[in-house]
Amino acid sequence: MKIYVGSKNPTKIASVKHVFPEMEVVGIEVESKVAAQPFSDDETLEGAINRARECASNNKTHLGIGLEGGVMEIEDDLYLCNWGALVDSKENVYTASGARILLPDDIKADLEKGKELGEVMDIFAEKVEVRKNEGAIGIFTNGFIDREEMFTHVVKLLKGQWLYDQ
Repeated sequence: MKIYVGSKNPTKIASVKHVFPEMEVVGIEVESKVAAQPFSDDETLEGAINRARECASNNKTHLGIGLEGGVMEIEDDLYLCNWGALVDSKENVYTASGARILLPDDIKADLEKGKELGEVMDIFAEKVEVRKNEGAIGIFTNGFIDREEMFTHVVKLLKGQWLYDQ
């Protein structure tokens, strides 16, 4: 059995490989069918489910996993959020969310202007491809948690739910 991950992002693929070392993991480009920068829990979850469903529908005997990062508001504060979805060969959908941290106001202001978090983080951190490395979570936790670890936690939650139903 293979697992198809709806992304070519190395942090997402590595998180799935970490949790499913016994399976072949393949990253493929699929559409999230949501905004490039999801701006709510609902939209971020929808993107993860869409990615997982597209992976699973193209490869019916294998698992599809979608991982989506986004932001969500609570009152006037903006938080980093992330969601994952696993779709199996029976079209069962399992979902899970992970860490949330408050984003600084200057990051929030740039996102509200329509920029993507990855683009904003590259400028903020004066780095290249933050989204493919430590992610915003890595920057704002001073390296204590990175993007791969954050998504690994979500994938563990997905795998646990899926195995429970087997």
